[in-house]
Amino acid sequence: MVGVPGFQKRICSQRSFLVFCLVVLASLWPVAGMQRSVMAFDEEPAEAAAPAADEAAAADAQPQVSSRSFLSYVARACGYFWGPMFLLISFVLVALIMMNMLQVRRDVLLPAEFVEEFEQKLNAKDFQGAYEYARGDDSFVARVLAAGMGRLSRGYPEAVEGMQEAGEDENMSLEHRLSYLALIGSISPMMGLMGTVQGMISSFDKIAMSAVSPKPSELADGISTALVTTLIGLMLAVPAMVFHSILKNRIQRLVLEIGMVSEGLMGRFAAVPKQK
Repeated sequence: MVGVPGFQKRICSQRSFLVFCLVVLASLWPVAGMQRSVMAFDEEPAEAAAPAADEAAAADAQPQVSSRSFLSYVARACGYFWGPMFLLISFVLVALIMMNMLQVRRDVLLPAEFVEEFEQKLNAKDFQGAYEYARGDDSFVARVLAAGMGRLSRGYPEAVEGMQEAGEDENMSLEHRLSYLALIGSISPMMGLMGTVQGMISSFDKIAMSAVSPKPSELADGISTALVTTLIGLMLAVPAMVFHSILKNRIQRLVLEIGMVSEGLMGRFAAVPKQK
């Protein structure tokens, strides 16, 4: 019976030793996991750095694209034919816009000084002086009044008809100069499209005649060069159409006002009979 307690003590000591070993292993397990994580973390940058180094080396091996000036690029794209053509059209467009803006003004077509002086002569019964004064002036309203005064001897209806004819003639002259803006606005996109079609045909002809497939960069450069002419055509057409609309509306408003002013000044001769 004495040996049994000793045997139990040995079993208890072995169990205690096993429990101690398990506790030690449990305490060391997180440390080992952390060490593996640290080692994996230390290895990952080294592995990730290798592709980055390869990409950097590949980027260094590729040729660097040099920057270029936009104006030189446009000049090269337009060539020796479309470049001077668009340059000439741009000069003509600016000249037409400036000429029409200086001409289609109230001070030029309907000067207040002339209207006041003409009315003063009519109030003073100086009809011959009013007629000579209207003939000597170069404004729109002066030509209309001069045409009316010149036919006043035939009666008031003939004078009104003469003013209408003079007004239509002056209006046609103004719209004739203005129509060139509409012409530029219409043909500029067509010319740009023609240059684009020509450039596309040239680019695809090079592809067809080439023994090897062209590089995408070369193909993209040819197509972008061909599209430059369309861009320039639109850049010329947009301001041409905008100024044409603005100036046309201004002409219509001033012509209507000139008609009202001239009829108001000549209305005092409505009772003048036709001279035989």
